[in-house]
Amino acid sequence: MKYRIVDDLTSDVMFEAYGKDLKEVFENSAYALFSVVCQVKKVKPLKAVKVEVKADNESELLYKWLSMLIALVDTKAMFFSKFDIVKIDSKHLTAKAYGEPATPSKGETVVKAVLYYGFKLEKTPKGYVARVGCDI
Repeated sequence: MKYRIVDDLTSDVMFEAYGKDLKEVFENSAYALFSVVCQVKKVKPLKAVKVEVKADNESELLYKWLSMLIALVDTKAMFFSKFDIVKIDSKHLTAKAYGEPATPSKGETVVKAVLYYGFKLEKTPKGYVARVGCDI
């Protein structure tokens, strides 16, 4: 299982994403986010956008990664369906997000921001679990 929606409230959506390592949990978190933003299975990975994020720790890195992807929806007018973390450590990531121009027919919910409320990234015996809330 890559992710699951935990809460679907009126003004927020929360999901959990899973991964055997940081790379996988970050990719699955991005995919979960875009399953809220758009009909992710219908979005073709036609164009790549390079993303680079720096932070003080893994948790902040995940927060900034997802926030950057939300910003790219507005600045690049794109929906994304494929995420490739090229390089990652606890304070830096380089990635490519693949998608196509955003269209109303493939849109779902406007996500305004990632929330600090309920946000966590933890290492478990099976890998990583991320819990992310989104303001919609």
